[in-house]
Amino acid sequence: MEKKLAPAKVLRNFAIGQLGWAILSGVVTNWLVYFYMPSDQMVAGGWPLFITQGIVFAGMTVIGLITALCRLVDGFIDPFIASKSDSLDDPEGRRIPFMKRAAIPFGIMAVVVFTVPCLGGELFNDVALLVCLVAFYVTLSLYCTPFNALIPELGRTQELRVNLSTYISVTFFIGTAVAYLVPNIAGLFEASLGGAMAYRVTIAILSVIAIVCMLVPAYTIDENLYAETEPSDTPMGESVVKTFKNRQFQVFEISDILYWVALTMFQTGMPYYVTSLMGLPDDMNFVLFAGMTVISLAFYAPVNILAKKLGKKRLVAFAFFFYCIAFAVTTMCGKFGIPPLVWGFAVAILAAVPMAVLGILPQAVLADIAEADAVTTGENREGMFYAARTFSMTLGQSLAMILFTSISTFGSGDTGYRLTALTATVFCLLGGLVFLRYNERATIGAIEAARKGE
Repeated sequence: MEKKLAPAKVLRNFAIGQLGWAILSGVVTNWLVYFYMPSDQMVAGGWPLFITQGIVFAGMTVIGLITALCRLVDGFIDPFIASKSDSLDDPEGRRIPFMKRAAIPFGIMAVVVFTVPCLGGELFNDVALLVCLVAFYVTLSLYCTPFNALIPELGRTQELRVNLSTYISVTFFIGTAVAYLVPNIAGLFEASLGGAMAYRVTIAILSVIAIVCMLVPAYTIDENLYAETEPSDTPMGESVVKTFKNRQFQVFEISDILYWVALTMFQTGMPYYVTSLMGLPDDMNFVLFAGMTVISLAFYAPVNILAKKLGKKRLVAFAFFFYCIAFAVTTMCGKFGIPPLVWGFAVAILAAVPMAVLGILPQAVLADIAEADAVTTGENREGMFYAARTFSMTLGQSLAMILFTSISTFGSGDTGYRLTALTATVFCLLGGLVFLRYNERATIGAIEAARKGE
């Protein structure tokens, strides 16, 4: 049966799912380390220490080891889930059944991660956090891997692809901004519940909202109308090998790993940059991120238009290098007698432009690579390409957690936090240099040649 082109309503409903999982991912990415490795100011204010603190092995902390290990486990689970999704033979399609079943457990585990490690001593909590965080990332993969595999299937033309990437980028940043609201909302409960419990209640409220959002595309999109639902019969191991043999994907994957190292270090460090380097209260995290998001959204329309005229490669490379400026400026925050708010908004404004570009275009670039591979090989393995991209994200985030939690302890005062921003700058620069090797012309040419031959 010939597939229909997805109308705007379907694309918007799909993007609401991104809003949901972005909230949950943002909560864990932005606040897990902050919650379990509190700053000296937080401890002085009575924040409890749930897990083992300080360096425990080869310059690494317990929270760094736990988060890195969990992300690596998630990275190896993703290809398995992608293979199961690609080969699923279900009347509802290959992706929607996973999304329906995974949304609620995913939301529940986001709460459990911040709740269970409190019942015993530090060793119990170390192990409990490890187990709960593994379960969180497994449920994340069960929802997000099939979800992402729908991107090239719903975006069946270049215009639809860029539009869909724009929609999900908007909801991703809104979701991340909502995640930054955790301390603001928690402040409403802190007087009666205490700091840690207020955070837990807030995260539970946000998780309910996230679950509802994630169920919207699962129950409103008929996958059979718009996507290829013919199961793939390629075994998982063979599918993984074929995916990583794709030359353009290799370039994309390496640059993406470097990007996620840089971005995760920056995001993890933001609460510390705001409070320790800039000297602002922690509720300013949301204000600055919201400002950055609003400014970024103003660039979405120009990015959408320019990507169709100039191509995606130029804009993505530009964004990598511009992000380096924002990260580099962060290393100097709080110096030269400049007011704290000036530093905060300077970083927010500088990061807004690359945030817009890298929020939209990498997903569209990967969709191009997946489609070019499909028309060249005759195999529809979109799920595996997006699982591989998730692997690059998890690998980058794992390395970032180890680096951040280790580097941030260097020196005295705020030296470690400045070094984390500098490290993010270096990784972002390397990511941009690698991405310059992506051959966009060959990728788009393969797609266009196949369409002309139809």
